[in-house]
Amino acid sequence: MSRPAVFLDRDGCLSVEVGYVNHISRIRPIDGVPEQIARLNAAGIPAVMVTNQAGAARGYFPLELIEQVNARLVELIAEQGGRIDGVYYCPHLPGAKDPRFDVECNCRKPRPGMIEQAAKDMDLDPKRSFMVGDKYSDVQLAFNVGAKGILVLSGYGRGELELFGKDWPRQPDKIAETMKDAVDYVFETLGIDG
Repeated sequence: MSRPAVFLDRDGCLSVEVGYVNHISRIRPIDGVPEQIARLNAAGIPAVMVTNQAGAARGYFPLELIEQVNARLVELIAEQGGRIDGVYYCPHLPGAKDPRFDVECNCRKPRPGMIEQAAKDMDLDPKRSFMVGDKYSDVQLAFNVGAKGILVLSGYGRGELELFGKDWPRQPDKIAETMKDAVDYVFETLGIDG
């Protein structure tokens, strides 16, 4: 039977929001996040990063830098006891400066492609899963695959909620102050102690 997972946005959710990460030295986990990833790991719940990364499409840096930054973040989280089980990113952007990325794709959030691919690769059940992010597009992605959408108030989350929340057609399943609150909600929903 396919397993539930927790899908996690990168910037502003797993890592400190600094805008476009144009150098590997600029990436660092948000305080407390690696410990919460470790809680998911200990409970046997896959932690999967899904992130829109249009910086290369905009010509800000080469595609390879996205992969290096993602790998460095995974490494930094591991150094603090957490394990990211999968990494998926979308480099596409319609109208991109670089024609390789000028694609109307199915993977740019809130479209479902990254989660669908992860589900296939890792035998995951999106309908029993959760998407945690700091933007409404993350919550919409959850809804688009039948998962529960959690808006975390780190990164852009608080501003998104205060400025635009009243106009959202559907509210998040959970608004979490921190990643700990998000993981607590996952455990409570799945009936897991921890």
